[in-house]
Amino acid sequence: MTKLLTGKEPAQAIKDEVAERITKLGRRVGLATVLVGEDPASEVYVRMKHKAAAKVGMYTYDHHIPGDTPQEEVEDLVRSLNADPSVDGILVQLPLPDGLSPDTVIDIIDPGKDADGLHPHSLGLVVLERKGGAVPATPQGIMRMLDFYDIETEGKLAVIIGRSRLVGRPMGLLLNHKSANSTVVFAHSRTKDLPSITAMADILIVAAGRPGLVTVEGVKPGAVVVDVGINRVDDKLVGDVDFDSISEVASAITPVPGGVGPMTIASLLLNTVSLAEARAEAGG
Repeated sequence: MTKLLTGKEPAQAIKDEVAERITKLGRRVGLATVLVGEDPASEVYVRMKHKAAAKVGMYTYDHHIPGDTPQEEVEDLVRSLNADPSVDGILVQLPLPDGLSPDTVIDIIDPGKDADGLHPHSLGLVVLERKGGAVPATPQGIMRMLDFYDIETEGKLAVIIGRSRLVGRPMGLLLNHKSANSTVVFAHSRTKDLPSITAMADILIVAAGRPGLVTVEGVKPGAVVVDVGINRVDDKLVGDVDFDSISEVASAITPVPGGVGPMTIASLLLNTVSLAEARAEAGG
């Protein structure tokens, strides 16, 4: 029988840990979000993050600015948050409106306040398997989910569809770390005969943003399937995989919604409290 990998319980376990660490820290922990423009989905995501932060005792600072804000002003806002002692973590909600450079904005974030783990310094530590920086929230959440559900990664072939720095690239790095010991294959939109590649996977992680991209023909019987995609089709949220057919052959699969999403938010909170602890230890 296929196991449904819901994010509710493992995410709550992380939130409980975060709340306990905030109490132990003994001071306010602050998360600042930067939302540029009026993208409805981004507005929902930011509200969810603020709500989750409040429940664990974390203070939030909401910076919602117009979509036509010049690049320089967005960068100045991030710099001001870098300098604000009440802010321990900074999250710039992506995507940014056309005309703004997300790389430039993210690169300005103080690595010591990089709540989403997307700064080159943070990703560099992931590459080198070193601690001390924030780990990209979604991949970290997926790793915690696999651990929560006792899914073995060692010696497994993991295929990842997608190569963004938000999910795909860091996901592969984490699975390839000595703590996980998976063999990793990256696939993407230019991969030839994609189903033949995905059908080899013991662990298949799909983060392409294309509804129905993976069908049952591209899934090995008994595989673990993690669907990161969130797409709206006919007013319904669906993932990147054909859930109904694949759930008949997979040993475990995440639903959309309710799978990876809660883990991403919980990991964002985990990163923020970790950064606050590091600042406190350094005397900041």
